[in-house]
Amino acid sequence: MLTPTPTATARAWLDSALTEAGARAPGWEERFVTAGRHCGREHADEARTLLLRAAAAGPDTLTRLYQHGTAAERRAVLLALPSLVTGPEAVPLVEDALRTHDTTLLAAALGPYAATHLTPHAWRHAVLKCLFTGVPVTTVAGLAERAAGDTELARMLADHAAERTAAGRDLPAGLSLVLALTAPAEEPS
Repeated sequence: MLTPTPTATARAWLDSALTEAGARAPGWEERFVTAGRHCGREHADEARTLLLRAAAAGPDTLTRLYQHGTAAERRAVLLALPSLVTGPEAVPLVEDALRTHDTTLLAAALGPYAATHLTPHAWRHAVLKCLFTGVPVTTVAGLAERAAGDTELARMLADHAAERTAAGRDLPAGLSLVLALTAPAEEPS
């Protein structure tokens, strides 16, 4: 489950926590909060995501954990969204993360859930924010599909490039990639 393999103590703690979460036993949410302490930072996102899945956490629980959570806990909620929420109920969580300047939250927010549920306007601005903050555009789920032929995104990117060039600043890494993706598909001859 966790990669690389955690210590035996961490594994035992997680097994117990997953059992509690699966039974929705009182205290499973506390396990979510303390997962980093018990499993280590390198396993915290995955452990928390597993706990959310085991509990089959719904939008209300996810929202509560997100709103009261640390950045690491919020990131785990965002990473778990695609497997737990099928509709747009959790879009406000993604939108909140996109308003931050925490690049780890931005990257987590732009996973498969956002690719499916963000409006075109919000998604375009999220891509632009990635370029502005240095979040690699390769972390944006569904980038090629959503950017394909998007003339409004192309205009926004061109404007951003022109502003940076006029200010004597370098163009952000990834801008040319996203701009190339916005090109209209060639029609077969």
